[in-house]
Amino acid sequence: MPPTVRNEPPLLLPGLNKHYPCVELLIAAGANIDQQDQTCFNPFLISCLTNDLTLLRLVLPANPDLDRLTRFGGVGITPASEKGHLEVVQELLAHTDINVNHTNFVGWTPLLEAIVLNDGGPRQQAIVKLLLDHGANPHMTDKYGKSPLELAREKGFSEIAELADRRRRVIPPASRFGLA
Repeated sequence: MPPTVRNEPPLLLPGLNKHYPCVELLIAAGANIDQQDQTCFNPFLISCLTNDLTLLRLVLPANPDLDRLTRFGGVGITPASEKGHLEVVQELLAHTDINVNHTNFVGWTPLLEAIVLNDGGPRQQAIVKLLLDHGANPHMTDKYGKSPLELAREKGFSEIAELADRRRRVIPPASRFGLA
């Protein structure tokens, strides 16, 4: 299906506006679920950015490209982790093999974003635990060399620091380079 007059992929507006029957119809008709607009939006990334679990559940069976990037270079789990979209993170980890160690354009992984860009509260603690339980590497640092543990301590997030520290002790540092 060709883009709209404004060069938007056909699934974009129904996805943004929660017109789920239209999304289902377009997917069934063969619309390209991976096609992105000029700001890198597509239905999969929209669902992750906006905490739209219904849209995510409509799109996942169509096998979206999990490596499509947001305008900041993150994969879908990156903004979901940052924004505290716990149910979306749970769905992604339960039903996809999305890369939990993907590094975006600013040098942050979903784990780092979950720590740095939110409040450290219960939702973020749950997201950090989920990411760590699903293979997020606690040794991967930001572009300044700061680990998730250091960043959590700096922000005063003691519960998150404890989670990161516990996992850091289990996974040897060499694994951050793929050597373990």
